[in-house]
Amino acid sequence: MRGHPVPLGFVFRSRAKTEKAAADQTPVTASSPQSRDPQAPKGRPTPKRSVAQSQRRSIANTPTTRKEASKRSREERRTALERQRQALASGDERYLPARDKGPVRRFARNYVDSRFHIAEFFLPMAVVILVLSMVRVPALQNVSLLLWLFVIVMIVVDSIVLVFRLKKELRTRFADEPKRGAVAYALMRTLQMRRLRLPKPQVKRGERP
Repeated sequence: MRGHPVPLGFVFRSRAKTEKAAADQTPVTASSPQSRDPQAPKGRPTPKRSVAQSQRRSIANTPTTRKEASKRSREERRTALERQRQALASGDERYLPARDKGPVRRFARNYVDSRFHIAEFFLPMAVVILVLSMVRVPALQNVSLLLWLFVIVMIVVDSIVLVFRLKKELRTRFADEPKRGAVAYALMRTLQMRRLRLPKPQVKRGERP
């Protein structure tokens, strides 16, 4: 039987044209790209508005010249010193100097402030002894010398008692905390008059720390 004649155009039609026609008939399925912040880098999600605003503020506040950077540094240092001064008066742990921070140092301060110590009266007694020693009376000069020796001995004895008792309390209360320098810190505090101590005393005399 004789078949239907095949058009020569179908046989010799370009394969590229066929593929192009098939591609044109394929429906477009690609979804529209997600809206992106113009300032966001490519390949990253769009930042939240609060984050973007904070980033813009930080960029805007960045000093552009050496003079501005120096002025900004002085202002920050002045603010930090003011916060530290207020913390020394109120005992706020957040802004205290490094030497005064921590529960061990706080306990050492409270332990000293809750008791009388001979060393805190050293300065006024030293003034009295100095005045007596300058008087041209041999008896008063001998009294001043004996009084001076008595004060020194009392300060040494009181300091030794403080060291032993404070070490015992620190070992009991802060077994796992670093305690280096806490005893010397407490001894230096005893040499200061109570009203002049910084940070300010937070406990009364006779009160348990």
